[in-house]
Amino acid sequence: MRIAIISETFLPATDGVVTRLRHTLEELNALGDEVMVVAPVYPGEENPKSYAGAFVHRVPGIPFPPYPEIKLSPTNPSVGRALKRFRPDLLHAVNPFILGIASPYYAKKLGIPMVASYHTNVAEYTRFYGLPFLYNLTRFYTRTIHNMAAVNLCTSQATLGYLRSEGIERVRLWPQGVDARLYNPDRRTDEMRRRLSGGRPDSKLLVFVGRLAPEKGIGRLKTILHKVPDTRLAVVGDGPARKALEKEFAGEPVVFTGRLSGEELASAYASGDAFVFPSTTETLGMAMIEGLASGLPVIAARSGASSEVVREGVDGLLYEAGNPRSLVESVRRMFEEDGLRERLARGARDSAENRSWTASTETVRGYYGEALAMMNAKVRGTVRAMSR
Repeated sequence: MRIAIISETFLPATDGVVTRLRHTLEELNALGDEVMVVAPVYPGEENPKSYAGAFVHRVPGIPFPPYPEIKLSPTNPSVGRALKRFRPDLLHAVNPFILGIASPYYAKKLGIPMVASYHTNVAEYTRFYGLPFLYNLTRFYTRTIHNMAAVNLCTSQATLGYLRSEGIERVRLWPQGVDARLYNPDRRTDEMRRRLSGGRPDSKLLVFVGRLAPEKGIGRLKTILHKVPDTRLAVVGDGPARKALEKEFAGEPVVFTGRLSGEELASAYASGDAFVFPSTTETLGMAMIEGLASGLPVIAARSGASSEVVREGVDGLLYEAGNPRSLVESVRRMFEEDGLRERLARGARDSAENRSWTASTETVRGYYGEALAMMNAKVRGTVRAMSR
């Protein structure tokens, strides 16, 4: 199969969407599929020209002012020429919004089906970036472009229900995976624990990994440090809210590491005692799954996708979103109930081992086949109508 992917984000950016794309490209390559990726240029950084056998066509753009790491890259004629040369069987638009806006046009022009995938609640994010007046317009735009796709993919049952309630049709679940060899309890090291704990490795160590952005709600974790004695927090990641968070947490037992990747990131997960995830806007929460694979029990807000990832009392604890007392009680219970943390840690690893990128990609290939079958049926119907 020849697959063209148009994505609003890709390497060298690091986020949950890029993680999913990287692993999917690796699996598609192993299965013998040919893939090209259309993605933004990231000025000042090394932009890979290929990944896992897939050629990457770059499109210049401008930074999104409230969040400069996000690039707004409108399509241009070079995209059409690159797609024509590649001759794809199918076009997959990942989070179509700016670069992906022309995906329906390209699919129609090439006579191929379009599959779209939904990873980010952009409408909800307008509330966090001073653009609430765009909320309803963004919902309308998202519904319109996704309903032009033969199949729409999403990453959790909660998101699937939300999209259907928004009037988006032909929605399918794209299951999550995790690299359980990289993210593994064996990555724990004394050196990393000392680093994350600020030289206090015997303290209780909570870990957060993710983009440092307003919608993540990281500031809500501060109350834990005041209410649960001898607790420290490691914040791993970078983003537009980092300076504000460093100021907010000044004087608190918190270590900001900046962005980590590969084995260093895996070691950071495995060297903590529990993973805390206060966000309530996630469509999946890939970092929670990587934490589980690393043997970290997860303490997450009870909302949306978090309730699907975390099995209450099996691999983590859920607290009531927006309730600081509930958050503190969950952390206390994790550390004070005899044997609970150790039991949840074993459950965490067991949960992650059932999620593989191979199975995830086989599922998405099935949806590609469904879109191609729909296109072929449509063509046959047209031919029959013309022959009457």
